[in-house]
Amino acid sequence: MEALMRATEMMKSFRETRLSGLRPPTEFFDVNRISRPADLTQATKRISYNTRYFSGNYLLLVLILFVYALLTNLTLVFATLFVFGGFTAINRFAPEEFSIAGQTITQRTLYTGLLVIGIPLIYFASPFGTFFWLVGASSVLILGHASMIEPGIESEYAQVEGQV
Repeated sequence: MEALMRATEMMKSFRETRLSGLRPPTEFFDVNRISRPADLTQATKRISYNTRYFSGNYLLLVLILFVYALLTNLTLVFATLFVFGGFTAINRFAPEEFSIAGQTITQRTLYTGLLVIGIPLIYFASPFGTFFWLVGASSVLILGHASMIEPGIESEYAQVEGQV
């Protein structure tokens, strides 16, 4: 019950800090503000401003891509659940050694068996490929969006306030 309360508090904190900065979809997908930057300096300025301004939207985008990656790689989900579930089950149900058909089985034996099965299972699920796909897809989408969207008028006021 305490873990549930902690998770609820964490979600509230996450919502207040990160998702409070969500911009409306009409602003995030405003096609009237799309233009190609003139040069690398302008692109860098746009990326710098837009990544701060749309940070909540970009975080939501990365979370959506993460869920998509998990849904398309069910082997990875199964392998992860198998390993973590195995560790949890061994800790909870087999804290002491027990005997089956004259063989003494210890926690160490169970952990060894779990790792012998779990490591190849996770290897075949290609977690590194999924991770690098997530990093690459997120980077392309975020940098592409941030460099193509012209900052609003409020960005000019932010520069003036920073100089005063």
